[in-house]
Amino acid sequence: MTIRVLLADDQAMVRGGLRLILENQPDISVIAEASDGAEAVALARRLRPDVCLVDIRMPRLDGIEVTRALAGPGVRDPLRVVVVTTFDLDEYVYGALRGGAVGFVLKDAGPALLVEAVRAANAGDALISPAVTLRLLRHITRSGAPSDRGRRQRLSQRETEVVLSIARGRTNQEIAAELFISLSTVKSHISGIQAKLGLRNRVEVAAWAWETGLMDAP
Repeated sequence: MTIRVLLADDQAMVRGGLRLILENQPDISVIAEASDGAEAVALARRLRPDVCLVDIRMPRLDGIEVTRALAGPGVRDPLRVVVVTTFDLDEYVYGALRGGAVGFVLKDAGPALLVEAVRAANAGDALISPAVTLRLLRHITRSGAPSDRGRRQRLSQRETEVVLSIARGRTNQEIAAELFISLSTVKSHISGIQAKLGLRNRVEVAAWAWETGLMDAP
């Protein structure tokens, strides 16, 4: 199955470079390009791509507004949005992930990470550039969010272990290896965790673990 991608960036040269990287992969096809946020939302709603790669700074609607429109809370059938940007700033990362993005990749992270982010998003996983993951999540922790012991108690010991691994930035394959369980079991645990916590994706699971102090628990 070919992964259908929408590119949204106000610079034609950047869109061309991203297209070249992605279409060099046998399983990825760029089906549309948008030069501003409003065009990106309209095209995405009409074409329903598998993954939307969205820049932060664009005319008319910025990347965070686009993300909220396509994947935010209350969107009935959300699309998978990966934010791609040169701006490694906490407020952008936090806003994008809270808006429903399933990934955040810096443009200078390299072609391999960009391709990996697209494939991860299409598979229902999520990927944040390693350079920003822990700093972002620690920033969330410092915001002083309250403890959430009620929802914590709904999780089994194994599910808690999976949550901790997700919050440390582990992939599904890494979690399976660490916990000596199958990949399908990891995916099953993650689905159960999301249902119990009322969260939509693994990025929200990671943020929840840091926000509620689970990462600091003994």
